[in-house]
Amino acid sequence: MDKATDPIAQLEAYNGELPVVATNRNRWFGGKARDTGRLDILFAASRFDAVEYVDLELETVRAKEWLVGEFRGNDVDLIVSHHDFDATPEREVLTAILEQCDSYGDVAKVATHPEDLSDALTLLRALHEATQAGIDAAGIAMGEVGSHTRVIGHVYGSKLGYAPLQDDDSEYAPGQLPLRTLATLVEATRTDGGPPDIESLADDASVASELSLPN
Repeated sequence: MDKATDPIAQLEAYNGELPVVATNRNRWFGGKARDTGRLDILFAASRFDAVEYVDLELETVRAKEWLVGEFRGNDVDLIVSHHDFDATPEREVLTAILEQCDSYGDVAKVATHPEDLSDALTLLRALHEATQAGIDAAGIAMGEVGSHTRVIGHVYGSKLGYAPLQDDDSEYAPGQLPLRTLATLVEATRTDGGPPDIESLADDASVASELSLPN
């Protein structure tokens, strides 16, 4: 919502069938919202029937635990998230963060900055262990180094993926893949025992071929 011109008016006009995840970040959490009134606007959004999830930062709910009950009163589920824009914490620290997020919300989400592929592996392992422990977890390693975690995160239990539309020229985080590309790659890396949707993969082959993978 922090990057929308008039998000409440846009929600009022929305008549689509897809559920909405509402997020309103200030600059401390990677967004553009002003601190004043930020949560009030997010709470107003949670009253709309189309909004099924609200994403709140772990730091926010720890400081204002009463928010959890207020938002749940509007019949929304909570994604409680933690972002580290500078580094990837050790696995034990990530595990503790995911457990804290889970204690407040329905989905525990972490996003970290990887310095190298070892950091990406740390994130994936933490996601896998949290999932094995019964936590609905989601995770992303940000930037180009972590771009592949957006594709294979689901293999390790990640419950959420994020992608812009192919024709959306807005500014998005580095490492994000267009929606059709991501959907195609996720389908191709399924490990749930079902065969890939070959017809879908063929339809999107031209999109997936736009990827440039390093040797």
